[in-house]
Amino acid sequence: MTRRTAATVDWENWWRFKYWRKTLYTEIRKLDSMSAKGIHIEEEIAVELQHVNVKLLLKDPARVDLHAVVPVFHSWIQERSGNELLLDVASYAHVKDGPGILLIGHEADYSLDLTDGRLGLRYNRKALLEGTSASRLDQAVRAALNALERLEHDGRLRGKIQFDGRGLEMFINDRLLAPNTEEIRRAVDPELRAFLGRLLADEGYSLAHEADPRRLFGARVQFDREFTVRELMQNLSQTASQYAGL
Repeated sequence: MTRRTAATVDWENWWRFKYWRKTLYTEIRKLDSMSAKGIHIEEEIAVELQHVNVKLLLKDPARVDLHAVVPVFHSWIQERSGNELLLDVASYAHVKDGPGILLIGHEADYSLDLTDGRLGLRYNRKALLEGTSASRLDQAVRAALNALERLEHDGRLRGKIQFDGRGLEMFINDRLLAPNTEEIRRAVDPELRAFLGRLLADEGYSLAHEADPRRLFGARVQFDREFTVRELMQNLSQTASQYAGL
């Protein structure tokens, strides 16, 4: 057996370095050549969606008494129903285009949100969730639908809170995970559209991404027809068997 000395090891490392330097140089030359020929090279970006927000827009916002929702949200805390820990209620009803009435939880917040002058029931997932991006979209939308259905049927609100049935907004409340860039929009769009196909049972809709990079990554979805909360929940339930991992 040939004895390997320190000098031998240094020599071998030198030749390895020369080999990999030449290989890297060759690959760079190839990329430069492709770029010069007008061949566009795109890097595929994988985005793991967390902190999903969903806002379900309400019908006849002028009829809604925000202050009447405060005792309702307090009763949700006292009832301790569901699998999320709810902690407190805060009112920002006096703030124009603000967060409205906020039900603060450990895993998530619920609110009657007035951002951008559009009143809606907003679910803001704060805690991390295991699973896939599709399962996290499903969880957030289900949570928002369940909450809005409770408000729709709460006699204390006299039927004044109703889903407008024509649209929703979705956001990722994590600028580090999902910055609002064109690359992220392209990466997320197929999965988002696949989920909307389930939610709407493949009926028509239009989707517009938030273009301002200073704002959260998100999209506004306008349905081609009016849906009820119950219809959307049934659509998700009917396709759940295809997504056993949800």
